[in-house]
Amino acid sequence: MKYLIIGLGNIGAEYEITRHNIGFLTLDRLADQQKVEFETLKLAMKSEFKYKGRHIHLIKPTTYMNLSGKAVNYWMQELKIPKENILVITDDIALPFGKLRLRAKGSAAGHNGLKNIEDMTGGQNYARLKFGIGDNFHKGQQVDYVLSPFTQQEFDELPFIMDKACEMVLGFSTIGVNRTMSEFND
Repeated sequence: MKYLIIGLGNIGAEYEITRHNIGFLTLDRLADQQKVEFETLKLAMKSEFKYKGRHIHLIKPTTYMNLSGKAVNYWMQELKIPKENILVITDDIALPFGKLRLRAKGSAAGHNGLKNIEDMTGGQNYARLKFGIGDNFHKGQQVDYVLSPFTQQEFDELPFIMDKACEMVLGFSTIGVNRTMSEFND
């Protein structure tokens, strides 16, 4: 069985450790744990590994966040991975910092990266792992907030939260979305 795990983020050093790049950061952590490296290919940085008989493909789209659907659609087709076997890791301002929530499907909720994936793949019926980044910003400052670096306290907590997110990715790929949700969602 093949799975496609997509971490959302923006390419470029200026975005590297920002809240909006938590999808990239989480996949980097998972790749480190699995001792694999990313290579730059068409529309994405890609890596892959085998885990409990599953072939897990990781991509970090190089199209920038708002055009992520182009990379997702390309790699779904290229690897012949059905939509039910894709998982998108994304930041979520509606969740408190560090809260993780796996969903089998759902709306984009104003997230332009998810909206573009929906547009390019034909709907909302794909799994997503939402990584809470909080909403500690004033009205009209959302873009500045999501593109700003984590606070030192948040940065110190990130490894533990990303480890849990990595466990959820592996769970999704082995025991399925529903069992993983019941095991990990609060």
